[in-house]
Amino acid sequence: MEFAGQRLRRARERLNLKFRDVEQASQQIADRHDSQEFVVLISRLSDIESHGTLPSIFRLYSLCCIYRLDLNEVLGWYGIGMESMAADAGLIHLEKTHAIGFPADAGAEITLPISLNPGIDLSKTFFVSEVVQRWGKLPLALVGGIDVKRFRYGFVGTEDWTMHPAVPPGSLLIVDDSKRKIQAGGWRNQSERPIYFLEHRDGFYCRWCSLKDGVLSLVPDPSSEAPILSFKYPEDIEVLGQVVGLAMSLDPEKQRRIRS
Repeated sequence: MEFAGQRLRRARERLNLKFRDVEQASQQIADRHDSQEFVVLISRLSDIESHGTLPSIFRLYSLCCIYRLDLNEVLGWYGIGMESMAADAGLIHLEKTHAIGFPADAGAEITLPISLNPGIDLSKTFFVSEVVQRWGKLPLALVGGIDVKRFRYGFVGTEDWTMHPAVPPGSLLIVDDSKRKIQAGGWRNQSERPIYFLEHRDGFYCRWCSLKDGVLSLVPDPSSEAPILSFKYPEDIEVLGQVVGLAMSLDPEKQRRIRS
């Protein structure tokens, strides 16, 4: 495996640059910015190329300018992938509403279903993974720290109001199939209560759940006025996983049209 310093050396050698050439070029950059931090001394360049010494951000900038390299790509050589910034930031929860400065075209791609089998009844809840006709990659940098490639998908039918407003009809669900154990408690309110995606011989469900004495109760949002359904578990129903994310329409007019 080629290390970052070795790649930088190859970039220098392709341009037939000597150590002295690089030092002098970096001095010009330092003079322009009125900062000696940009200077790459011969001894430091040798350490960077041969001993794996990490260059400062200023020296790395100078080397990229001199070698005509993409700074973001070179940061990747050192294990800092700029395309991961939004996902890594999503791991850090901030209380205040805020703007996001990451560019939307940062290069991160996720795989999403972009074409479903024709004839699918969108009024019913179903498991997307079983009806996807074509998958595609989309440059979605702001994915909230979720690695969607390892999850499965569900779709809440356009006539399924049982979990509205927490999960509106027409929502695309991200389902973590490693989380199949029903939690008995630990949430402070209904908004924190885990939502599960389940399969029964009559179809799929997206509900809150409670398990007692081998009976699994599927609990809808009270505002839906839908009944609580109960099944023998695990004989009659399967927990496919916990809903960990969703994409939904925020257009109130569309929601009213669907309900009417």
